[in-house]
Amino acid sequence: MRHQYHPLGFEGSRIAQGFWRLQEWNMTSEETLGFIQACLDLGVTTLDHADIYGGYQCEALFGKALKLQPALRDKMEIVTKCGILLPSESRPDIQVHRYDYRAEHILASVDKSLANLQCEYIDTLLLHRPSPLMDADEVAQAFDLLFTLGKVKYFGVSNFTPRQFDLLQSRLDAPLITNQVELSPLALQHFEDGTLDHLQQHAVTPMAWSPFAGGELFSGSSEKAKRVQTILNDLAQEKNCEMDQIVVAWLLRHPAGICPVMGSGKVARLAAAVDGMSISLSDDDWFRIWIASQGQPVP
Repeated sequence: MRHQYHPLGFEGSRIAQGFWRLQEWNMTSEETLGFIQACLDLGVTTLDHADIYGGYQCEALFGKALKLQPALRDKMEIVTKCGILLPSESRPDIQVHRYDYRAEHILASVDKSLANLQCEYIDTLLLHRPSPLMDADEVAQAFDLLFTLGKVKYFGVSNFTPRQFDLLQSRLDAPLITNQVELSPLALQHFEDGTLDHLQQHAVTPMAWSPFAGGELFSGSSEKAKRVQTILNDLAQEKNCEMDQIVVAWLLRHPAGICPVMGSGKVARLAAAVDGMSISLSDDDWFRIWIASQGQPVP
């Protein structure tokens, strides 16, 4: 299952596992290592991080676990992000929640992530959110140096619009390989605003954060959520599977090659998502979910 087909440049598993809640899972290092091993055993080798997750704690928790069995590093693709400055107890030096894409900050962030993750390189570094003060030329200089030093193999972005993506890409020699954005049956904005069309045009892999809309797909009480829940439940019964597997199949059905990022710390939930890869949705099935979310027929 490792290195399944994605558009140009992205080498990784068809589904990724996120670690933004790792601190909340309250796992020992041994338990975290067991979870990492379970991910790899399921063929989920793309593991998603960010420097700010868990108040700047999650990368270090992951690194402590990986140190127990460092040979596992060669079996995974580590994605991490930088650029957000987040005031927290562990970073009293940060006074304002903002963004920083100065070359100095990017380089320092990568060094800190490498130390926390206890790795010698990062597979893919993402700029976490676009900044109105981003100097694309300065970012490009930082990326070039990180690549030359062997600290980062590939680069991408997160939450960028097509124009923001193209601005940065225009300054880079190597292609950006992903844009990680919010995608779910309740979050259709990037299906409609040109983001997925743009990524498909340039053979760039979309990574989907919050593919289950933070659980709202299953427990939300809004009219929109209830409509989608009804269709998901109907399809799950028709196909003898779980609702979350229908959601995974729905995202994977899109021709842009979406890579959903799972967020649960439970192996059973990840295993179910992986099984969702084998579920086939017809165009009718796919549009039933789309129409339920929209609340009206397609034009």
